[in-house]
Amino acid sequence: MTTTTAEVLTTLSPGMLLPYGGNKYTRVPDEVAAAFQSGDHLVVVQTDGVVLHIPQAEQALVAKAVTRAQEAFGALRLAHDTQIDHFYDCFAERLANDTVWSHIATANAHDVELAQARGRSTTRLIADARMRRRMIEALGQWRAMPTLRGQVLNTVVHPGWTVEQVADGLGVVAFIFEGRPNVFADATGVLRGGNTAVMRIGSDALGTARAMATHALQPALAEAGLPDGAVLLVDSASRAAGWALFSQRGIALAIARGSGEAVAQLGAVARQAGIPVSLHGTGGAWIIVDATADADYLRDIVFHSTDRKVCNTLNVVCLPQHRAAELAPAVIAGLEARGAKLGHAYKLHVTPQAQASVPAVLFHTTARMQRAEGLVEEALAALIAPDQLGHEWEWEGTPEVTLTVVRDTAEAVALFNTYSPRFVASLVSNDPTAHEHFFRTVEAPCVGNGFTRWLDGQFALQRPELGLTNWQEGRLFTRHSILTGDGVYTIRLRVTQTESGIHQ
Repeated sequence: MTTTTAEVLTTLSPGMLLPYGGNKYTRVPDEVAAAFQSGDHLVVVQTDGVVLHIPQAEQALVAKAVTRAQEAFGALRLAHDTQIDHFYDCFAERLANDTVWSHIATANAHDVELAQARGRSTTRLIADARMRRRMIEALGQWRAMPTLRGQVLNTVVHPGWTVEQVADGLGVVAFIFEGRPNVFADATGVLRGGNTAVMRIGSDALGTARAMATHALQPALAEAGLPDGAVLLVDSASRAAGWALFSQRGIALAIARGSGEAVAQLGAVARQAGIPVSLHGTGGAWIIVDATADADYLRDIVFHSTDRKVCNTLNVVCLPQHRAAELAPAVIAGLEARGAKLGHAYKLHVTPQAQASVPAVLFHTTARMQRAEGLVEEALAALIAPDQLGHEWEWEGTPEVTLTVVRDTAEAVALFNTYSPRFVASLVSNDPTAHEHFFRTVEAPCVGNGFTRWLDGQFALQRPELGLTNWQEGRLFTRHSILTGDGVYTIRLRVTQTESGIHQ
């Protein structure tokens, strides 16, 4: 048997070969070779060969944070549940305090201004009164939620001995999220189950997160007597800090929320490091309509599924062929009403199959539409290739939906299973049998019969969500797509023996 001694990489050469994926290779980019120094880390993403450079400073910053969170996890085992209750009370009270909130709001206004100057989307960044209220509500829900920590889930009794299955904390949970200040409060839900958290937020919202940590989170931890490393912010605007975090030993679960490509890459980094993931990157809900559908009902649910752009916003509508001419106006009416309410018209992307069902005038009528870069003039309707059904429209104030026409529900389900992120699907039908068949055949973890925006842990389950996961990478093991604080745990076995002669 041949043994080898591992050596530390100290320099890189442009074009240097790097193996990945078992039988492939990539080359070191010129810019990575120039920037790489002794002590830096390199990650080759095994799915596509992309080379990621992690400077030593970012690696050290993350390693220190994870070590502190691991130490806090050990200390948290001895903390009483009433201390965790008190933390949620204190955190919520500080967010409700106008003086404290003024610091957060000032930082957020600066973040929003900088993001807008860079042409970045701010739909999830603005910490307005609604977001403030929902964060406070979320903390109250965590406070009221019973903990599984230490709870006996099952007991098996044998003659002379028993086996108990006991729930316990999982460990350090790593969060990465882009421009979503509310997640900073939601993520503290892991404390309820005895877990700790390390968070890295995108540069757009870093100032807001700093203010929230300084003026609300850390004081609440201190007042409750919990370890200050129980919830930590990695104070770095570099994406390399995220790569370092998701490849760091000591992480029990990695949760990413943001844009599709970035989240997919983060998930790949975590998986190849052996860390389980919950990914929330690609979204876009589908509404599939059958021949029994009511047009007024369809119009209403389109309206209520497009109030703002988030992952569960309506993205695609499939109409049955022989009723398309009748039902397309309902879709357009719902979209038009929502656009009017938002003040920025609407955009309809039409496949060739649906073109005949859409008034021709819409393809030539222009309107002002809100984009990340500002207001632009565009046609209300535009053709889209059928193989682009999976494209998720990232809109600002102008709702965007794709419309297609299918022979029947079976074809629509096949399109969903092929092109969608396998996330949220609704069937508009008055046939109970059709709904049962739909549920059995559609590859979506979240299925409904109406508006799509119901998919939210706080709204649907009265549990603030830590993250959502679609089925784009396959079904999930023993859990649904909404990950909440009480869903992050492990199971330990505890044996109690009452007789000395037990043997196997």
